[in-house]
Amino acid sequence: MAMLEVNNIHTYYDKIHALKGVSLHVDQGEIVTLIGGNGAGKTTTLRTISGLLKPREGSVKLNGEDLSKYPAHELVYKGVSMVPEGRGVFAKLTVEENIEMGAYIDNDKARIEHNKEGAFTRFPRLKERRKQVAGTLSGGEQQMLAIARALMAQPKLLLLDEPSMGLAPILVDGIFDTIKEINKEGTTVLLVEQNASMALAIAHRGYVLQTGEIVLSDKADKLAKNETVQKAYLGID
Repeated sequence: MAMLEVNNIHTYYDKIHALKGVSLHVDQGEIVTLIGGNGAGKTTTLRTISGLLKPREGSVKLNGEDLSKYPAHELVYKGVSMVPEGRGVFAKLTVEENIEMGAYIDNDKARIEHNKEGAFTRFPRLKERRKQVAGTLSGGEQQMLAIARALMAQPKLLLLDEPSMGLAPILVDGIFDTIKEINKEGTTVLLVEQNASMALAIAHRGYVLQTGEIVLSDKADKLAKNETVQKAYLGID
């Protein structure tokens, strides 16, 4: 049984039919990427999985349990954390306060401190800026902070929405190295990413989304060699 099972979801924005029967699965220990052009429905898929949007049809299951009966904020208790598009840091709080916000479900102070120090070990730049207000960080630093905050809940499944957006190439490499590291440590990852080349390079499997429908799925290395994918998303003629 897959860790995450998305079965035939149809999601709407008012009368706009954004997702038209999307089905995908993520097995424990995988990095699975969802690629596609602007407006394809990638973020809508993640928002539906995370409970921010409710599908009119279909189901989202985590380890066989239907998540639709839970409000979005309760999915953290089920082991799902999301790093949203645009990072979503609390701009007026310090770096350290932002990280602590990620542990709001945990009452064990010793564990929170241990996990916080782990975040600072993973992202030394954040440790240097622990008392700095998050809104003054660079885009790359804010992305590090958003990931560090999400990991404080010790998720089984991490949802990442466009982690490379707006970042300098050298920072993109670092973020993707971090995603691989997180996965090797045991966290399953579903990654939405416009940088299809980078995403397919670190993923085990991938899905291609087009106008709200899955049009291709395969192992990541095979998708990277697919002529249609190369022309549409990898810039290879």
